[in-house]
Amino acid sequence: MAEFKLVIADKSGKSTQKECKDDAAISFLNKKIGDKVDGDALALQGYTFEITGGSDYCGFPLRKGIPGLRRKQIMAGKGVGFRSCEKGTVIRKSVCPDIITDTTKQINVKILQYGTTPLFENAQKADEKGAAS
Repeated sequence: MAEFKLVIADKSGKSTQKECKDDAAISFLNKKIGDKVDGDALALQGYTFEITGGSDYCGFPLRKGIPGLRRKQIMAGKGVGFRSCEKGTVIRKSVCPDIITDTTKQINVKILQYGTTPLFENAQKADEKGAAS
């Protein structure tokens, strides 16, 4: 069965991780970067998420616009999976296609619509304890 780590980010820059297994993970299979996912499958009623990226089991990033189901080597001049030190530099990089499969281990999503359950409640309490010390 598929198993993912889901990194959920909001507009303020906060993020949280959630394990995604079995039925919840099936709702992400064969989706692409940019697709919208309903939060009901993750037991987060009212939430809507957009897939923004991820990585496979070896840590290679998902890159939008790469066809197929297997990792590919591309000539990258900018974008995901590339950091340039000089202007005009092009390097061959290994990246994964933008389709989520069983080999994907991390999925990055952003919140489009908020639900009733607060996601960052525990993070706020931890910040308050750290500031009080």
